[in-house]
Amino acid sequence: MDQPLEGAMRTVNIHEAKTHLSRLVEAARRGEDIVIAKAGTPLVKIVGLSAEEAAGRRIGFLDAAVPDDFDTMGGDEIAAAFGG
Repeated sequence: MDQPLEGAMRTVNIHEAKTHLSRLVEAARRGEDIVIAKAGTPLVKIVGLSAEEAAGRRIGFLDAAVPDDFDTMGGDEIAAAFGG
């Protein structure tokens, strides 16, 4: 694989990226930016995530209590919509 110059991004072709994806992901995790190119034309850039980005947060997940009548909410409207 090509080695990047100091301060430069590494550019690899698609075939090389498929062959060495694990290595490229590890390099990106360590802070190296990698560009994947096709026929010399840059297409995408692989960059590592910050610790905050990697941890992620599912917005709304378990942030509120589920109402006791959740399984019957809107039942009358649904029945009416289907002729019941």
